[in-house]
Amino acid sequence: MCGICGILGSATEQLARTSIVKGMMASLAHRGPDGEGIHTERLFSFGHQRLAIIDLAYGQQPMHSEDDRYTLVFNGEIYNYLELRQKLARQGVQFRTFSDTEVLLKLLIHEGESALPQLNGMFAFALFDNHTGQWLLARDPFGIKPLYYAQLKDEIVFASEIKALLVHPQIQAKPDWAAIQQYLTFQFCLGDRTLFHGIRKLEPGCYLKGTGGKIDRLTCYWDANYQIDEYHTEEYFRDRLRSLLEDSIRLQLRSDVPLGAYLSGGLDSSIVTMVASAYLGSPVKLFHGLFAEGAQYDESFYAQIVAEASRSELLTVTPTAQQFVEDLPKLIYALDEPVAGPGLFPQYRVSQLASQHVKVVLGGQGGDEVFGGYARYLVGYLEQALKGAIFETQEEGQHIVTLASIIPNLPLLQQYRPLMQQFWRQGLFDSMDARYFQLIARTPDIEHLLTAEAKAEFNCEAVFADFQNIFNYPNTKSYINKMTHFDFKTLLPALLQIEDRVSMAVSLESRVPLLDTRIVDLVTSMPPSMKFQGGRTKHILKQAVKTQIPEPILNRKDKMGFPVPLNEWLKTPPLQDFVGDILFSQASRERGLFNPTALDTLIKSETEFGRQVWGVLCLELWHQKFIDV
Repeated sequence: MCGICGILGSATEQLARTSIVKGMMASLAHRGPDGEGIHTERLFSFGHQRLAIIDLAYGQQPMHSEDDRYTLVFNGEIYNYLELRQKLARQGVQFRTFSDTEVLLKLLIHEGESALPQLNGMFAFALFDNHTGQWLLARDPFGIKPLYYAQLKDEIVFASEIKALLVHPQIQAKPDWAAIQQYLTFQFCLGDRTLFHGIRKLEPGCYLKGTGGKIDRLTCYWDANYQIDEYHTEEYFRDRLRSLLEDSIRLQLRSDVPLGAYLSGGLDSSIVTMVASAYLGSPVKLFHGLFAEGAQYDESFYAQIVAEASRSELLTVTPTAQQFVEDLPKLIYALDEPVAGPGLFPQYRVSQLASQHVKVVLGGQGGDEVFGGYARYLVGYLEQALKGAIFETQEEGQHIVTLASIIPNLPLLQQYRPLMQQFWRQGLFDSMDARYFQLIARTPDIEHLLTAEAKAEFNCEAVFADFQNIFNYPNTKSYINKMTHFDFKTLLPALLQIEDRVSMAVSLESRVPLLDTRIVDLVTSMPPSMKFQGGRTKHILKQAVKTQIPEPILNRKDKMGFPVPLNEWLKTPPLQDFVGDILFSQASRERGLFNPTALDTLIKSETEFGRQVWGVLCLELWHQKFIDV
């Protein structure tokens, strides 16, 4: 786990280019406190900040081939590096170190971009060929590790974080209005957009190839495939899934430094904890966060059950309102751009706790998007079932969840009454894409907060069209596959951005073993009726692990998702004053984006600290941290 940066092309004089890269490295120092390296040639400059996890003594970067033809900078971990090393060794390849970096370098030299599907890991890297002037930038299939780039006139500038790109004198921090509209709608940007004009993120599962300062092509080397396997039984899928889960966790336990696990008390992190402790045969340090404001913010009862079952030590932290006020501006800066919800704050505090005890931590991120764990999927299917029963339609053919089968699972929706009330207010029985857009879009909550000028420029049709391009992309009629695919391509990378930044902010490596291409390929090939049987969230996952997980965890019906007591805190001076100072500052008023009167009415009248306040607050903080400076 590290930070990488560089400049491709010779438009800038070599000495000046080296100086720029050094500045970029300084902005990434928190990602790699264990070492740094820089290498400059006529056509490129690479920088690297190292967090040493594997082969502590000999994994320094940039790393060069023996003949100095190839140079590599790499952020992440290749979990199957030992198997790949053995494969290369049988072909006569010799190694100087025991690092996964050298394995990656040798594999790329021998197989080029065709090596990418063989990598089981999280990664972002840059490879330069000194003989041809060609280069390769690549990112892992899920976007666990970040990679941003900007194309200048005759240069490509890349880095693990956007703030490093802003060190370059030709890259200015300017807002992208189309991206801001996407953020206000979803609280993340779609595709390769960022909130910064001219700065793009390399999308998950993709690579760029180029020569000098020019991009030759952008290629997607892996994506989820929804070709349904009708041949195999549920028993086969269940057993195969259990095997792959165990193997993924086994691979991700490889480390030369102390290792622990996040434990929320939910299903996903409990699976990781139980399997990891069983494989290691020893206790695992577990890290958990809770709030003192009430039982609805405290899952420690369930976390303690898992800790006892795995004979592991549970360490907890209780974040406060004052810490929220202190942390949020720093976290927005750490993120580069705001994404997703307020769970960012407690996740950072738990990462802080973990970093005091271990250097690597495993978590359950990705389970909801891969296995269908969000309650809104059940809300969507309840409407589909009603639609099918009333109009005798079968939009999904054999994949439909029937009204009869979904009824026993509806008690799961008791805590989602406000969501359902809003969802069914208008557009009932519309098309799948229109209905899911309404389930996730926050436009009705945000529109009335905009100034008249901003509202006039807000292009809802364009945002919906961008949504449709992703939602309707998979070759599937299945509603659950379309919903999970959209979240997999958009929400999951946003959550992984948080995962990366809050861990890197405290120099901690975070691993997510539920995100393995073998697992995702298996799950997307399952008949949807098996994966989401009767509207049962994570049905096949629960079947696969039911003998390994404590029964109270397996049958929980009160999914929390790390809620934060912002509603309670907003009534107290620390947060009340903080929100007011940010949203009603002179800079915010002069920006002309939000209507101060509407904001004031919202804050005073809102019974819940809704996502609209959160989204507005984070966006204004982003402007102040990056645009106004």
